[in-house]
Amino acid sequence: MLDTVERMIHPTAIVEPGARFAPDVRIGPYCTVGKDVVLGEGVQLVSHVAIAGRTQVGAGAKLFPFCTVGLEPQDLKYKGEDTETVIGPRTQIREHASIHRGTVTGSGVTRIGADCLLMATVHVAHDCVVGDGVIISNNVALGGHVEVGERAVIGGNAALLQFTRVGAGAMVGGLTGVTRDVIPYGRVFGTRAELLGLNLIGLKRRGVEKAELAEINAAYKFLFTGPGVFVERVRRVAELYGANPYVREILDFIATPSRHGILTNVAAHED
Repeated sequence: MLDTVERMIHPTAIVEPGARFAPDVRIGPYCTVGKDVVLGEGVQLVSHVAIAGRTQVGAGAKLFPFCTVGLEPQDLKYKGEDTETVIGPRTQIREHASIHRGTVTGSGVTRIGADCLLMATVHVAHDCVVGDGVIISNNVALGGHVEVGERAVIGGNAALLQFTRVGAGAMVGGLTGVTRDVIPYGRVFGTRAELLGLNLIGLKRRGVEKAELAEINAAYKFLFTGPGVFVERVRRVAELYGANPYVREILDFIATPSRHGILTNVAAHED
């Protein structure tokens, strides 16, 4: 068994004593693996991957050349504290992506869920939380403490301000600057993000039936284009559509304390 493990680690790789990994892990040329790293079953480090700090990589994850995981955060307050990075099973981290460990002024953990795809040159800053099944396209930057809900999609070159939240199933268009929280299943685009409507395709892929979809859409339109102040519209939507689980999820998201507030501006060409 020892001989098999050794042959799965390229001779140019540097694995510090103390690192733990399953026997079938593959560590390619010129990778560096720190002493506090744990690699699950079937993990592949293709080549030139750098993993440091207290970092866990879930089973079946694949890390591509020149990505870095678990290195020190770009936070001047960080003084070398023992913080953590967690990468979920089967997640793919593509070329030159960077994921920094958490900080003690945040949650202490940077967490990427299962079955995610982080494309080339994505940056995930300290203390971010990315849910399962999220797709983040090339050149996206997530500031510190950003939260992205499960199965959200972030388009290329988008930038998310520190402490912003993107709800489950939402879609952020390419080149979009997100400075306020995006509701679950919302669809946003713009130099400063504006609501374009709901991510109807994503909802259909979840198996939402036509009648329920119409109800969610009606709730959305009332929330963001209906009469009166926003807080009253929220109350009214809860009365009319609160039994719908997707609408309830949106309402719960709105009710959660927020650093920047909910994005409510609707684009003129909203459909």
